[in-house]
Amino acid sequence: MSEKRMPMPGGPGGPGRPGMPGRGGPMAGRMMAEKPKDAKKTLLRMLKYLGSFRLLMFSLWGIMLLAAVAELAGPALQGAAIDCISLGESGLSVDFEGLAAVLAAMLGVYLCVALLHFLQSWIAATLSQKCVRKIRGELFAKLSRLPIRYFDTHRHGDIMSRVTNDAENISNGLSNSVTQLFSGVITLVGALVMMLIYSPLLTLVAMVTIPLTLLASGKVVKFARKYYRRQQRLLGDLNGQIEENVTGFKSVTAYNRQAFVQEEFSRTTAELKKTGIMAQIFGGIMGPLMNVIGNLNYLLVAAAGGLLALRGNISVGAIQAFLQYSKQFTRPINMIANQYTVIQSSIAGAERIFEILDTESEVDAGCEAFADLRGELSFRNVNFSYVPEKPILRDFSLEIKPGEKIAFVGATGAGKTTVANLITRFYDIQSGEIYIDGVEIRDIRKHDLRDSIGMVLQDTVLFSGTIAENIRYGREDATDEEMYAAARTANADRFIRRLPEGYNTPLAEAAENLSQGQRQLIAIARAALKDPKILILDEATSSIDTRTEMHIQSAMISLMKNRTSIIIAHRLSTIRDADRIVVMSDGRIAETGSHEELLAKGGIYYNLYKNQFEGYAT
Repeated sequence: MSEKRMPMPGGPGGPGRPGMPGRGGPMAGRMMAEKPKDAKKTLLRMLKYLGSFRLLMFSLWGIMLLAAVAELAGPALQGAAIDCISLGESGLSVDFEGLAAVLAAMLGVYLCVALLHFLQSWIAATLSQKCVRKIRGELFAKLSRLPIRYFDTHRHGDIMSRVTNDAENISNGLSNSVTQLFSGVITLVGALVMMLIYSPLLTLVAMVTIPLTLLASGKVVKFARKYYRRQQRLLGDLNGQIEENVTGFKSVTAYNRQAFVQEEFSRTTAELKKTGIMAQIFGGIMGPLMNVIGNLNYLLVAAAGGLLALRGNISVGAIQAFLQYSKQFTRPINMIANQYTVIQSSIAGAERIFEILDTESEVDAGCEAFADLRGELSFRNVNFSYVPEKPILRDFSLEIKPGEKIAFVGATGAGKTTVANLITRFYDIQSGEIYIDGVEIRDIRKHDLRDSIGMVLQDTVLFSGTIAENIRYGREDATDEEMYAAARTANADRFIRRLPEGYNTPLAEAAENLSQGQRQLIAIARAALKDPKILILDEATSSIDTRTEMHIQSAMISLMKNRTSIIIAHRLSTIRDADRIVVMSDGRIAETGSHEELLAKGGIYYNLYKNQFEGYAT
């Protein structure tokens, strides 16, 4: 695996690379968030993840059903207990034996309800975490299959926010809201049945407030949904700003841009604050609004029940039971209202995650597999552009023999790095053909293609772990001796062994405990361990001081021996011994030849060389 396959902090962002921003630009993460959303479709898709764990799901349903039945028994027992106490002509009469039996039954029911609710919470939490783990796994796997273009055109902070914050919102929704919705439906149906059993007339009275409930909740939902979507989008933007400013803190400090980034951060947080307030207002108003309607319902039922009791049509205990069932009937609606904030956040987060999951993966139509790659490359009339109508390569043709060392030079934006991107199929050409060993590159499986290519980039990427683990990133099954040999090839063995723990030295974040030159040497050792047939060095020594550069020249010559090597460089001192030097200009080959031949021509290369080594103005 080459370094370039891993998402870098920020996009390429330079001439000759995609024109869309990587980290930068506050609008980068907002563009796609304006698409129409389908909350119902998203919720149904979330529920499908629950179906992946049927045993847990059916267990949860069973427990919720038992808990609902037990809760429905409570009001009936309360009514029976009240009816054990009666007021007659001879005074207060109490059926102590019956009352004791009812109270004992109530105690058993309430203990059972408590136990069932504990089991319900435990299973719901387990189920939600399993679902979120599955979603996160699918999301991370999807990210590894997305084309490089996706990471070049989307803010990395926003992507990370989707994997972390949005996935956590789904967890909260699945563990709390979805289970409560299901439990609420059971309770609502059960309460309605019990109300009809006690008094159909009072049931009709209790239904009077339902249209008011639906109307009020519909109006609030309409306004609240857009604020929750916007809140999730702004959280992604905020994460993007934090990520880019923490990563580029040295540049921020060097250019005295602290005040600017603070102002930009303040603008985003201010917008997020306003949006969050509105979201919380509309989300929070549902609960009190439903309580007002519920209390109105309670008042109507109590008044109607009192009139019926005066006429002897219903007992006092039955009225008490009916009032409790009336509350249980309206409770699911209030429950949904109180959970509305979580539900909307979950749906908004799920929509953002599903946007990535629905993005087209990197296409690989290749079927050819290489058993023994020689490294012959052929570019034939290649045209390519990152952005339409802004061509980078124009009718580019070049033949490279196996084992040949080719250097590309030219002004920034001439298309040098693009050649490397096309060889590795990070991007596919718009027209023309590229052949490797006579096979069209699009017919080769990408895994096999990239397995045969090693890259050393200007921006060194080292991962958390030890130095040994980072070198073995080039080939995981390498032996210790092979790893040591690769480090010696890169002239990294000596400084590694001088470290306190040698090859087992853990790297700090971003490998800050190593110098830039040491990090680059480890990257070169990684490429040497991979032992590729095609080697791409993209400004591989630009971050190394002159003394270190001289120190690794012999190692680089050894590394490039017997393999096709593509060298992209601005430092002309690193390419003097190249077999051929290709001078790029405006996406075309302007000159080609050896170092001496190009100097003798007195053309573009000659001027570049003079400017760099003889102090001519550039």
